[in-house]
Amino acid sequence: MTATDDVADEVSYEFGDGVATITLNRPDAMNSLTISMKSALLAAVERARDDVSVRAVLLTGRGRGFCAGQDLREHADLLERGLGLADTVRQHYNPIVRALTSMEKPVVAAVNGVAAGAGAALAFACDFRVASDKAKFAMAFTGIGLAPDSGASWTLQRLIGPARARELLLLGDVVDAGRALELGLVSRVVPADEVMTVARELAVRLAQGPTRAYSATRKALDYAASHSLSEALDLEADLQEECAATADHAAATKAFLNKERPRFEGR
Repeated sequence: MTATDDVADEVSYEFGDGVATITLNRPDAMNSLTISMKSALLAAVERARDDVSVRAVLLTGRGRGFCAGQDLREHADLLERGLGLADTVRQHYNPIVRALTSMEKPVVAAVNGVAAGAGAALAFACDFRVASDKAKFAMAFTGIGLAPDSGASWTLQRLIGPARARELLLLGDVVDAGRALELGLVSRVVPADEVMTVARELAVRLAQGPTRAYSATRKALDYAASHSLSEALDLEADLQEECAATADHAAATKAFLNKERPRFEGR
C-alpha cells in the first residue's frame, strides 16, 4: 500500500513498501529550489529520517529535470534587495545534505533529467544514483561566480577523485549520462521511461535488507575516508559488535544454517 502526503505543493511525500519517496514538484521550473521549496524538502527528508517504518528513501524530480539547483529568479530578487543568498546555504542546503547523509537508512536518487549546481550535489549526497539516459550533470557554481555548496566539494571528489572533481567544479562543463557512468558519478544508466521503476526496485530491495548493517557500513566508509587504518579498524570492531547484537544478524545466521533465505526486519 502506498500513502501519499504532500509536505507542500512543491514537494510530495509518498510511503509504501518501506520506502519514502520524496519528489521535487516544480516541473515548469526544472525543480529549481526556492526558499519555500528548500524548507519543504528539509521537512520531508527529516520526516523520512525520523520515521522508523521508513527503511529506504527515494529522491527524484517531476518532469524533465531532477533539480536545476537554486532558483535564480528568486535569487536575483534577493540580490536586488541586498539580501544575497540570505544565508540559505547554512539554513537550508547544509541541513538537507546532513540529513540525507547521516540518516540510518540508505538513499537512492532517481535522476530523471538535468541535475545542476545544488541539484547535482543533492544527488551526490545519496548512496545510489540511477540515471535516465537523458540525464545531465553540471557543476554550475563558477558559471555564476559562486563557490560550490551543498557538499559538492566533499562528495564529488570522493566519487570521481580530486583531479576530475577539480575539473568539473572549475570548468562547469555539462556531463551527459554516458560520461557520468564512465566517471563513476552514477550507479546505473537506464532508458528514461525505466528510471523510476529501476530506482524504486533498488529502494525496495534496500528496504527489505538489514537496515542496521547498512547504517553501520555507511558510518564505516565515512569514517575511514578521513582516518588512519588503525582508527578504522577500531571503529569496525565497535560497529561489528553492535551489528552482531541485532535480531537481524541472529535471524540471518539461523537462516543460513537452515539453508533458507533470510528475512530482515531492520532491527
